[in-house]
Order: sequence, then structure tokens, then C-alpha cells
Amino acid sequence: MPSLEWNRQTWNGRYDWSGRGEEWSAPWGGSEPQWFGALFPRLHRILPAGAVLEIAPGFGRWTKFLLPLCDTYLGIDLSAQCVDACREVFAAASHATFAQNDGRVLDAAPAASFDLVFSFDSLVHAEIDILEAYIPQILQKLTPAGVAFIHHSNFRDAGKNLLNPHSRATSGSAARVAQMVEQHAGKVLVQELVNWGDPVLHDCITTFGNAAAYRDVTPAYLANPEFIAEASIIRRFHSHYCHIDAAG
Repeated sequence: MPSLEWNRQTWNGRYDWSGRGEEWSAPWGGSEPQWFGALFPRLHRILPAGAVLEIAPGFGRWTKFLLPLCDTYLGIDLSAQCVDACREVFAAASHATFAQNDGRVLDAAPAASFDLVFSFDSLVHAEIDILEAYIPQILQKLTPAGVAFIHHSNFRDAGKNLLNPHSRATSGSAARVAQMVEQHAGKVLVQELVNWGDPVLHDCITTFGNAAAYRDVTPAYLANPEFIAEASIIRRFHSHYCHIDAAG
């Protein structure tokens, strides 16, 4: 059960960041094929965006793809080590700002300002109390038609009696997240249950926005046991194309 203190200690000194998080994209062949093969197809109707808020960017594995697709970017992480690393790596990006928080509060982000709130591969380690704190704040940070794309744990519902090698939050639940979104005047647009390293759907990607803007949208609830199988296909084809660069 990864507590807030576990997350703080793990990502702020205990974890070996020498790979900059790329190790988590190994099934796809790296962050580039994972972004363009798995994440961007799910985000292509949202990006480019005027303003993007990324929660827990780590060492900027997804930040480098988000920055060219927005006018303003804010990354918030509880790890001072991660914030310092991002400030150094993306120092030339004048439209990007990075801030440290306590793992619960998004005060650095102004209200009603972000067209996309994005978090992938981070909040899967956040227990339900953290999501209870974040979800109403996320809805407050979105512009009226803004969208949140949040990767979180579904371990409570799908992972019972299983080993937990990826340190998923054991209280995480797709159903509970959907309920919280609705309780705070939000609306689930797509909720996709996915696997990670085994057939069990113990992860979830929830895409949601403000209910007033999306009242005519019918939510899609999907079960995708092929998420990791897709990774192997993407990795195989990327290996043939990744050496091609534009002439000149």
C-alpha cells in the first residue's frame, strides 16, 4: 500500500532515476513509440491545447511530448528531485513552469485555466484518499471544455489476492473514481480498464470533464486486456522505422 510518505521517499531519492523513467516504456520500445502508438491516439482530439497541467511528471518522460503541443505548461510533482531535474532539462522552454507540492494540493495551478490535465504512470501509486483530494481540484482547474486524462489504479476491484509487483495503490478503483467525478459536477467521457504485465485489468485510464460542457456525451466504459499486447506490436514495428530521419 503506497502511502503518501512512501511516494515522497521513493521518488525523492530512493528510486534510481538514471534511466529517467524510460525503463517503464520498455514494453513499447521506449517512450517515443509508447507516446505515438498508445497515448497520442487517445489524446489526439485534445492536443494541441492552449494550457496543459501535468501531475507528477517525474523526470519529464511525457513532458517532452506535451511541451511542443501547448502554449503554456505547468508540471506539479511532490518530488523536489523531479522538479529540479525537469527545470534543468526543459530550461529552454520558456512556456514551461515546474512546481513542488505536498502530494495533495494543486494550489500552484490557477483555476479554470487548463485545457488538458494529464497524468500517466504516476497516480497508479496514489491511494484513494489522494484521488479524493485531487479529482475535485482537477475539475476546478479545467477550462469549461477542458479534459482530464488520468492513469490510476483499479487494484481494489481487479487485483484481489494477486501479487503487486508494480506497487499499485491497493485501494484504487475505477468505479470509485467515476463516482467521485460525478459527485463533483464532472462527467466521465471514457473509462478504459487496462492491464500491465499480466491479463488482469488492475489499471485504469479515466478521461473526464465538466458535466455542463459534456452533457450530450454518452460515456464509454471499456475493458482492454490487450493493452500490453499492443505494446509488443508497437515495439516490433517501431524498431524498423526509428532510424529514419527527415533528409537534411
